[in-house]
Amino acid sequence: MSTSASAQLTSAAPALGVWLVGARGSVATTVVAGAAAVAAGLHPATGMVTETPPFADCGLAPLGSLVFGGHDTVGCPLPKRAEQLAAGGVLPHGLPAAVGAELTAADAEIRPGGPQPGDTRSDEELIDAFAADITDFVRRRGLGGAVVVNVASTEALPAGAHSGDGRLPASSLYAAAALRAGCAYVNFTPSTGMHHPALADEAEASGLTWTGRDGKTGQTLLRSVLAPMFLQRALEVRAWSGSNLLGGGDGAALADPAAAAAKNAGKERVLADVFGSAPQGEVHIDDVPSLGDWKTAWDHIAFDGFLGTRMVLQTIWQGCDSALAAPLVIDLARLVARAGEVGLTGPRPELGFFFKDPDGASSSLGEQFTHLLSFAERLRATR
Repeated sequence: MSTSASAQLTSAAPALGVWLVGARGSVATTVVAGAAAVAAGLHPATGMVTETPPFADCGLAPLGSLVFGGHDTVGCPLPKRAEQLAAGGVLPHGLPAAVGAELTAADAEIRPGGPQPGDTRSDEELIDAFAADITDFVRRRGLGGAVVVNVASTEALPAGAHSGDGRLPASSLYAAAALRAGCAYVNFTPSTGMHHPALADEAEASGLTWTGRDGKTGQTLLRSVLAPMFLQRALEVRAWSGSNLLGGGDGAALADPAAAAAKNAGKERVLADVFGSAPQGEVHIDDVPSLGDWKTAWDHIAFDGFLGTRMVLQTIWQGCDSALAAPLVIDLARLVARAGEVGLTGPRPELGFFFKDPDGASSSLGEQFTHLLSFAERLRATR
């Protein structure tokens, strides 16, 4: 076990529940397996910001104290899903067996999600049912609290205040359930979630902590570093185009043009925020099922230098989105829970470092990291 932030905390800290929406997906499975592996000292905490020295002594929940549950609409058990991910190279071979007990325990806490085809329950009935699942989880497991984290597939943005049939989108049903259950909330997806106008008053009055949206793991992470570089060096960006090739559940979900548009909105916001307006160019997303849980992101940046000299920068990012996202999900659950403990409620712009479309934060990764470090100091000062 490394001399990490969690290792320096007492093992007697109350357990923290992490309720995952999309609990049998690739990201959630990697979260459960990864947290167990790092807590047991089987693997280092690579990619986990909260396990770096600036976050020591911040009062974060120890990794070994995290208890997982969630909602999903699919039935593949977590141990089986972990075996599939290991076969695809997402998880190390042998890890599903090594953390089999933790995967089985988490799978036993997964409840049916929705709405599913043919579901006749009203929004209120669904919210009540989801909230009851969460409160039962907290009560039964004797937890100090829980954080609800949405890691489900991207949904299309609703056309207006409500979707066309007058119902809340699924992501907002889960966000409303988190409010009703008295739990902090993280939206790791581009979906509407807590941002739906119908939830605004309840969210503001709840006294709870939430943050989002859309975890920043690959192409947009690079954009949030490179765009400020061009601006600060007074290089004029004329066009910025991108393409994503991906498979797995994300690829299938983003084959829907409406879902892809929701995803791309956050990618494009980074450039518009940094430059004041978006340069020419678009982002395209292509579903390539044979890639599985791996993706390739390509950017083509055309810019002018001194005396109008035209130049080009191209980047290629090849990675596994689940392995990139999982440590951030664990970071966010710990940080949001701690923020709530010290009385920091409402949306937390200090956590914009983790998101494509953050709440009221700069889009520059460097500036975001500075704010995050200040946030860590604030948490440490309350101990």
